[in-house]
Amino acid sequence: MFSLSDALPADKPALYETLAAQARALIEGEADAVANAANFSSLVFNSLDGLNWAGFYFFDGAELVVGPFQGKPACVRIPLGKGVCGTAAQTREIQVVADVHAFAGHIACDSASQSEIVVPLVAADGALIGVWDVDSPHLARFDEEDAKGMAELCRVFVEFGWKKTAAR
Repeated sequence: MFSLSDALPADKPALYETLAAQARALIEGEADAVANAANFSSLVFNSLDGLNWAGFYFFDGAELVVGPFQGKPACVRIPLGKGVCGTAAQTREIQVVADVHAFAGHIACDSASQSEIVVPLVAADGALIGVWDVDSPHLARFDEEDAKGMAELCRVFVEFGWKKTAAR
């Protein structure tokens, strides 16, 4: 049974392994992608320290559109190739940004954000689903261990949480 109150491991690889198992338990049996994205966002936001935003931008065929998230209100639409999210979507590569102010073209939805990690979400057939975006008010909050862990979390979301109901 899933419980957010379960103690989380202190080291990052074990922490992300536990979060991936919790995410799978949370979303695996639900068919609605919006509900899954909302619960996934809440799980990560409430489980990791030093975050001020965690959520999804889904690709609508032309641009990224904000989906379920935790944090302050966000930018609604992001063109591909613009900002950290648009860059991750266009290149389909994880973006780990230690200082968002040093990232050319950064889109500042929340002025408190100092660092960011964005993971592209790609379906099994290669289609772009969108991106998973996490911001922190701390410089250099994210590293390569976070990139690996977030990539695994996103793999779980795409495999078990992404359903066609998201394309409403």
